[in-house]
Amino acid sequence: MKYLVVYSSRTGNTALLAEQVRKTLGEESCLYFGAPSEAAEAAAKEAELIFAGFWTDKGTCEEAMAEFLKGRQNAKVLLFGTAGFGQSQEYFDRILSNVKSHLNESNTVEGAWMCQGKMPESVRKRYEAMGEQDPERAEQLIANFDQALGHPDEKDLEEFRRFIEKIVAGDICS
Repeated sequence: MKYLVVYSSRTGNTALLAEQVRKTLGEESCLYFGAPSEAAEAAAKEAELIFAGFWTDKGTCEEAMAEFLKGRQNAKVLLFGTAGFGQSQEYFDRILSNVKSHLNESNTVEGAWMCQGKMPESVRKRYEAMGEQDPERAEQLIANFDQALGHPDEKDLEEFRRFIEKIVAGDICS
């Protein structure tokens, strides 16, 4: 199966997941590995499966990934991403729905997977600064920030590996 991994990763979280795809499926059949680009566009035309990874920006993927997804026609796509908040599958599902909306109806989403990811220290400082205005909310945000520091962790990577294997074995290579 020829595949490509196109991803955007601001803090390295999504890059860890992208590496897990390549590690799980091997490099031999990987047509492209990296950020959205003209080379990714060209490889996407040859790929049997596109792994599209993103970091969460305002409830969806960042702009370069959104543009890459908008350009797909008749492709099989597996979405994967990270978000600083990760306490709820419902939250992840809303993000994934927003990301899927960048694909037109000619494409097939073979699967979608997300996990929590660490955030930059500047985010924690912003949360600390809001403590005077809304101490309860600031405390919740700081607790989530601290909880996210270890993600994606080995458990996340293992779950993602199993997810990849299940999708590839069940939906693509059967």
